[in-house]
Amino acid sequence: MDRNRLLAPLAAALLSLPAAAGAATPWVDLETGGAWSIYNDVRIPGNSGKAFSLTDDLATSPAPYTRVRLGVTLGRHEVSALYAPLRLTAQGVAPADITFNGRTFAAATPLRGTYRFDSYRVGWRYFLVQGGPVDVALGVTAKIRDAAIAICDATCSVRSDTGFVPLASFLVHWRFAERFGLLLDGDALAGGPGRAEDVTLALTWEAAPQVTARAGWRFVEGGADTASVYTFAMVSYLGGGLTVRF
Repeated sequence: MDRNRLLAPLAAALLSLPAAAGAATPWVDLETGGAWSIYNDVRIPGNSGKAFSLTDDLATSPAPYTRVRLGVTLGRHEVSALYAPLRLTAQGVAPADITFNGRTFAAATPLRGTYRFDSYRVGWRYFLVQGGPVDVALGVTAKIRDAAIAICDATCSVRSDTGFVPLASFLVHWRFAERFGLLLDGDALAGGPGRAEDVTLALTWEAAPQVTARAGWRFVEGGADTASVYTFAMVSYLGGGLTVRF
């Protein structure tokens, strides 16, 4: 997938919104930190492959991450676009024969694995409560996942998957002190053959009238169980973010 072709029209649409609404407030949000895999279970094909774990059968290393979000607040409405890439690598020795994506890797073979999960989202939220010590918003998110799992010895077998996922979106921000708050923010949905959750809990600090910093924990969990693929993973994040309004 060409990221620039996807993100450019989203950014242009968001940046054009202030011209259409006098009360619009554009903003940009950056988040960075470290990510590590809690579990990552794979079976491909889902009905005939050999189940294995990128965290238990191999060792997955922690990795840095960065997320970028552009948004516009229009009164009680908020529209945003998110780009959230993720890369994790694993290595070890196959504890048993592993059948993955049409190939069999023999037991005791040194293996390398990669897990890529890039998320592109466009979301809308409506603030049910706004302007006091507590903000509460609900909405919907359209997510495109661009994912791939690779297992390698001398050569690699790669399974890629790109798909659309609709999610429910929520935000609760409690300002418990003059400049400090507690933020619960996420997208999530479960049903059918899979589920997806991306939720953060963070302490916020108003560094300036138009600048809010935060630090906290995020988890991303989910996957699918179908005839062609079984994959469920949970990734934990520790990081900080900065939101600047214009």
